This record gives sequence, structure tokens and C-alpha cells, in this order.
Amino acid sequence: MNKKYLMGVDVGTQSAKVVIFDTEGNVICEGKQALRKLDIPAPLLAEHPDDDLWDSLKVAFGKVMDNFHAQGGDASQILAMGVCVIRCCRVLLKDNGELAWPVINWMDKRLNKPYQPLECYGEVKYVTTTSGYITHRLTGEFKDTCANYIGWWPMDNDTLDWSTDPAQWESCNLSRSQVFDVVKPGEMLGYLSEKAARQIGLPAGIPVIATAHDKAVEALGAGTLEPGIALISLGTYIGAMVHGHENVKNAQNFWPFQASIPGRYLYECMGVRRGMWTISWFRDQFGAAALADAQEKDLSIEELLNREATKIPAGCEGLLTVHDWAPPSEAEFRKGAMIGFDGRHTRAHMYRSMLEGIAFTMKNHMDKMADELGVPFKGLIISGGGANSDLFMQIFADVFGVPTRRNLMKGSAAVGCAVNAGMAAGVFDSYEKATEKMVRMGEHFTPDGKNHQLYNALNADVYQKMNTHLDPLLQALSPLVD
Repeated sequence: MNKKYLMGVDVGTQSAKVVIFDTEGNVICEGKQALRKLDIPAPLLAEHPDDDLWDSLKVAFGKVMDNFHAQGGDASQILAMGVCVIRCCRVLLKDNGELAWPVINWMDKRLNKPYQPLECYGEVKYVTTTSGYITHRLTGEFKDTCANYIGWWPMDNDTLDWSTDPAQWESCNLSRSQVFDVVKPGEMLGYLSEKAARQIGLPAGIPVIATAHDKAVEALGAGTLEPGIALISLGTYIGAMVHGHENVKNAQNFWPFQASIPGRYLYECMGVRRGMWTISWFRDQFGAAALADAQEKDLSIEELLNREATKIPAGCEGLLTVHDWAPPSEAEFRKGAMIGFDGRHTRAHMYRSMLEGIAFTMKNHMDKMADELGVPFKGLIISGGGANSDLFMQIFADVFGVPTRRNLMKGSAAVGCAVNAGMAAGVFDSYEKATEKMVRMGEHFTPDGKNHQLYNALNADVYQKMNTHLDPLLQALSPLVD
């Protein structure tokens, strides 16, 4: 009997990835293509150059299909593809579905406000999300998932459809004719068109299935369905989330978003903007000095930095990092900072301090969410490329004081896409059974009690007070330089 396959399509801030799984959850092959650097035309603006999301995805499709065919795979046995694209962006399209303006990235301050038509945008017919845009590229349909509308959109998260309240449409400065039709996660968006099929090397007619926003799909693909188990997603934006069954109203310390399971919700607290981007920034700006050492030891820069930082004690001998390289919308004046330098500190201290700063920030946000929900965290799952670092995994375990694990496949969004695709294709009976089959657990990390005690003291006595002391200075600095 011929094998059947599911495809996960995952486009993030930094790369486009396509993964083919069999229906038992085994990874058959993948293709990946880095996105180009964002255009930054002015401070706090960010756009994807040209048609980079689609262009990079076409390359990723080409790579995965080359690998698939090299293994003797039969593309006619691909049952469906689930599509997940970076959230909180704004895409402006012409009447024919082509870009009227480069995709506006989630780090752009224009996304903090409702859509405003500008003369420079030209003739804009549709205002949509990245998932709506890529769906149109793949299928020719003007459809999107209902679960990728976060921010200034007139979406009703109770009915999982567009709002019927005219005031909500007016507040978002949109009309029904400007947005796509929506379907629920796990439902059909359309079929792969002949045009797209020729471009990406697949047979036309493959069902294209809705998922949700990228963090929700990651949470599904990480297997975080059990109460008290949280996912920390290490991406350009680092988020933390748990699953729930209720669209909680007036939450103070988290947002209830639609999950990638129809009728369920994802509770997500504040995260770290430009989180793993900051780590890449440090590598690119300061890694050159370590290049000779890395080459001599036959290591990558990342491996060398992790090995060096592992030798640094917890707390980095007093060096602390505040991660505001991309400030939150409510405090646009904030900037990143490192504080506590003395003669002991090396590049390894700086690198480890940046990792610890991420863990401190996430714990402080997540503790507030756990208290409000009344469900303490009893374990963490870490996803994303940063989960490859044993050092980073141990830092999370020590800062939070709970067991921490990673899965065999660190990029769990692709797994979540395949779960949604499999549900639509009738491969699985339930989302719980689907995650049992598709999610493969990896290594576990147990907290070190001594390090946990030190981290608690550093956090309570110093880190939690940093913004209070730095904000007045940064408020004075911002108008001078921005």
C-alpha cells in the first residue's frame, strides 16, 4: 500500500520552510529558504522587500520537492497542505491580488493603528494578512483563516467570523468589501491552482487547509494541550502561551486569541520583540572576533558562543541585559541595555546575559498570566531554533524552576500545519490523537536548585526594577535620536 503524506508550510519572519510528513508523524524531508533582510525606511518602520514572502516560499517548495523526489516520493500521495504564515502583518493588494505595497511587517509602528489609506499605496482593493495573501498565491481564492486576525481587524473571536457590529468596522477603518472571506482552522481554503503548481513543482488540486496565526500553530504542533504546560516559542518574536476553552473577557495579563483548534483559545502573555533577532545581531556584530577560534575548533560561531557561555556562572557575575531592541507599542521610547559591566566580563558573559535576559523577561510576563488564570506552570516546552542550545534550555529550567523539554522537531509550526491538514483529510479522529501521533518529544532538562535560588534573587531585587529606573533616561534620549 502506498504511503500517504501531509505537508506543513511555515513562513516566519526569517525564513520559509516546507516539511513533508508521513501520516505516522515521521519527517520525510524539508526545504528551507532564508528571507531577505527587512527594509527599514525610517525608525520603527519595517517592510518585507519586493515579493519576498512568496519568492522565498517558492524556493523552499522547490527544495523540498527535490528532496522528496530523490527519495522516490510520489507527489500524488500528498493528501493536503496546512499553511501558516507570520501574524500581525498588513498586506495591501490590488484588485487582481498582486501586492500594491510591500508587506508591512509586525514590527512596523503603522500596525499599532487602524489601516490608513495613503496616496503612495496606490490602488488598494484588499487589506489582508500574510496568510490571506499566500493562500491567494497558492489557490487563487480570496480566502483566509479566521484565526490570524490580531490587532486592528473587525473579527469576532466568539463566532470565529467577521463582526456584525458596524462600530467595530468603523474603528478599524475597513469595510466588508476590503477583506477576504474566512474559514476556521482545519477547513478548506481551496485547491492548489494550475498556475501555482507550475511555480512550486507540485500537482494541481492538492487541498490547501487553514491553520491559525503562527504562535497558535506552534502551540498545537508542540503538543501543549495539557493544563499547566506552556510553550515558549523562540522566534524573532518570543511568545509564551497555553491552551484554553474560553474566550476570556477583560483579561489583564494575557490575550485570548483563537487557537489552531476550532472553538478553542490560546492565552498568550506579553513576549520579547526581536528576541532571537537580538541573539543573531550579537553573533553578526561581535562573532567575527571569534571566527578564528571557531574555525580552529571546527565549530560554528553559535556552537562556540554556547560552549564559552556554559563556563560562565549563572547570573553572569552581575551583567544583566534588558531586551528592548524593539520596544513595546505602549513605550516606544524604550531601548535595549546592558548593565553591570566590570573587568571580569567577556563576550561569553555578554552572550549568556542576553539569554538570561530573555528568560527573566518571559518569566515575569508568564507569572502574571499564570496567577490570573489560577493555573501554575508545571512544565515548559521550548520551540524554535534556540531550543537546540542545551545552555539556553537549562537557563529556562533554572529561571522558572520547572522541568523543561524540547521536541525532536524544534520548529513545531510545521507540525501544527500537518495536524490541521490531517484533520481536514480525515487522517486523525481528534486533535488530541493527532498530536499524540505527530509530536515527538526530545530531551528534558531538570532545574538546578542553587541556580534557581540565585536567579530568583537577581530577578526580584534587580531585574524587575530595571524599567522603572531606565525609563526616565530613555524618555529623554528618544526625542534626541529618533
